[in-house]
Amino acid sequence: MRRKSGEFRVKAWMFNGVGSPIELVDVPDPIPGPGEVVVDLKAAGLCHTDVGITDGTMAEILGFTPIILGHEAAGVVSAVGDRVETVSIGDRVAVSAMGDGKSGVLGQKNIGVGRHGAYAEKTLAPAGEIIPLPATVPFEQAAAATDAGMTSYHAVFARGGLKPGTRVGIIGLGGLGMTAARLAVLGGGEVYAAEINPQVHAAGIERGVKQVVDDVKDLAAFELDLIVDFAGFGTTTAGAIEVVNSGGRVVQVGLGRAEATINTHLLTMKEVELRGSIGGTPADTVEVLKFIASGDLAISTQSIGFTEIGTGLGQLARGEVGGKRLVALFD
Repeated sequence: MRRKSGEFRVKAWMFNGVGSPIELVDVPDPIPGPGEVVVDLKAAGLCHTDVGITDGTMAEILGFTPIILGHEAAGVVSAVGDRVETVSIGDRVAVSAMGDGKSGVLGQKNIGVGRHGAYAEKTLAPAGEIIPLPATVPFEQAAAATDAGMTSYHAVFARGGLKPGTRVGIIGLGGLGMTAARLAVLGGGEVYAAEINPQVHAAGIERGVKQVVDDVKDLAAFELDLIVDFAGFGTTTAGAIEVVNSGGRVVQVGLGRAEATINTHLLTMKEVELRGSIGGTPADTVEVLKFIASGDLAISTQSIGFTEIGTGLGQLARGEVGGKRLVALFD
């Protein structure tokens, strides 16, 4: 933060509209109103959703432009408004990526979607969206937990209904899939995975996955009751329906393809339940933070600097990051 023209200003990455790269600008120092807090950001996660916004494929979810993007935020509270009783200056916190959990999955007030977001030195948030951080959770992990962690947890537990002893298959060991696989292990599941890239098989085994196969159809040998598809390439969805146990459940998260051809005969005759899953709730984020705080979970991340956020989104768009979550760390 620096003083300019007699008033405090903060640096922020602004998205002006499709076709224009985000640009680093000065914006006014946020002032909290009643029920609001200001968070001095220490970490902000970079998400493929923001790539979709900037290239136009998901720009329709925005409430307005120009807007500061970024919906994975963690930092320290620096100011509180009137009628704020649950948050204090100096608190280490994360900001819920899904609002207060009551406004829908893509609520138009959510951080980085319906209001200015985390690609800035400071952000403004309703006190009801503030999530306290356990002392043992680093800011980098906290930022990733608010979306990457939350989305994985929600798919496996809330939508998948995983319980101890559930035989579960994870399709795709990218950033979300790897986190989901570890969460499923921690939840007591017997976990198997399908991943086309053999270079990440060992990492899956290290996280407690019993066996990793190359092809979805090879999961048939494990008699799975639940399969969560983090790839979503159509063939993966169809394959999951084919190999899951009769009466089993398939949860669709990945959107590698917008449309898929599936065998509705198998879906019907096997009484397979096909569910979609997107995002999650603040409560999901809290559960992920508990796992991180205990030392049982570490989301795979790659750190960049605040001034590299524009470059980082370009890396994401070109598929150069692999299975790690890019997280910008603030000085």
